[in-house]
Amino acid sequence: MTIEGAMGAALVDYGSGMALGVLGGSDDFDLNVAAAGNTDVVRAKMRAMELLDLRGEAIEDILITLSGQFHMIRPLTKRGSQGIFLYLVLDRNRANLALARHRSRQVCEALEL
Repeated sequence: MTIEGAMGAALVDYGSGMALGVLGGSDDFDLNVAAAGNTDVVRAKMRAMELLDLRGEAIEDILITLSGQFHMIRPLTKRGSQGIFLYLVLDRNRANLALARHRSRQVCEALEL
């Protein structure tokens, strides 16, 4: 949540759609619901990569741009963390997208599961 413009973050298991932990959010924005819904986005992209036979490639992040928000999905790649992604919601008017991508990568690399 120290990333400039961060409105919420969740660590999500995309096999089950369950949020393992959430920070932030609001009464108007339920991070648990958003995290579960975005598991479909991750699954669809993984399936598309499989169909395209992109075996040597890995998803760094998936960015969804809304009129007032950025939604960033970053699958964890460290051993023992496959099937989990970081979901980050940013206020588009306050966030620096390049710095947010850089910082979220650092967060994912530092996570120990």
